[in-house]
Amino acid sequence: MKTSRPSLAACSALLLGLAAILFSSGCLAVAAGAGAGAVAYVRGDLNATLEGSLDQTVRAASRAVQQLEFVKVSESKDALLGLIVVRTAADVRVEIKVERVGDHLSKVNIRAGIFGDEKLSLAVLDKIKSNL
Repeated sequence: MKTSRPSLAACSALLLGLAAILFSSGCLAVAAGAGAGAVAYVRGDLNATLEGSLDQTVRAASRAVQQLEFVKVSESKDALLGLIVVRTAADVRVEIKVERVGDHLSKVNIRAGIFGDEKLSLAVLDKIKSNL
């Protein structure tokens, strides 16, 4: 009696499909296209490219955390990078990193908590945008 075995191609396709499911389960959400205004939530980090100089964007982020009534832990800035670390009333650590991309363009990275909190990160980003 001859038993049929799955082909190598079928096994490979199955493994590739399972890998795709595992690696794409909620890890990436894209909210806009490329360029200024692009927003992506990847593995707990919210990344956005905003129209505004490094100084303008750091000031907007600082105003945003004040308006959200977060407790500022630290704030630092140089010519290429700004970093603001705050804590929420629920004691969630939020890190806002602003990088200079160009004279009028900045990349913002927001990480809320250890594993990321998309809803909280988007709320912070919305406040930053409203202050630009």
